[in-house]
Amino acid sequence: MFKKLFGSGSPTPSPAEQGPYRDPATNFIYQLLFCDRPEMFAKQAESGGAWAVLFAEEPDWAALEKLAMDETAESRLRVLAFNRLRAAGKPVTPKIHLATIVEVGLNEGLDVMAVFGDHSVRYINHTERMSVVEGKTALFEVETAAVLAASKPIVQAIGPWDQERRPPPRPEMVRLNFLVSDGLYFGEGPMETFSRDGMAGPLIHAAAGLLQKLVAETSKG
Repeated sequence: MFKKLFGSGSPTPSPAEQGPYRDPATNFIYQLLFCDRPEMFAKQAESGGAWAVLFAEEPDWAALEKLAMDETAESRLRVLAFNRLRAAGKPVTPKIHLATIVEVGLNEGLDVMAVFGDHSVRYINHTERMSVVEGKTALFEVETAAVLAASKPIVQAIGPWDQERRPPPRPEMVRLNFLVSDGLYFGEGPMETFSRDGMAGPLIHAAAGLLQKLVAETSKG
């Protein structure tokens, strides 16, 4: 069942799966952010270790659950492990927040920033320029922690989306996505409205602070 759902072959992608950018490589990176197309990660199994546990054809469910709950593991691995457990009908602990992905629709295209629980960051500008931060670093630790902290009240207040992930937001709209142990959570609305919202506003402010720092440091070289 896992191989059928998550194997290396994939059906013709929908518009949401193709992505919002002109460059297929940029769309590939964009899709990786959500960790909901595990076939895109399948080659990682060749590296062994936790990736081999994740993609084993005959799964070791106890090892998968251990990986999913391991707070020291890479966040993307944990998301994929929780996804596989849920796909097999295994119970998972709900409300474990693993990543926040902020999508901002612009007339020029889409800005998206993902902040993972391990403090890794991926940013794709509407011009398709990218910035990557791997793991926790002193340079961005305060800003990434602020994004993750501002996400938690929202995760506690809402629940998982039970349908296919939607295409990216339209111009002037913002979508706040949360990768959580029990599925994808999200909220969407006009940027102006969300910026003033009691829960969404602090997250948007924190994400803007991280973005400002990320752009400033990137411009230094």
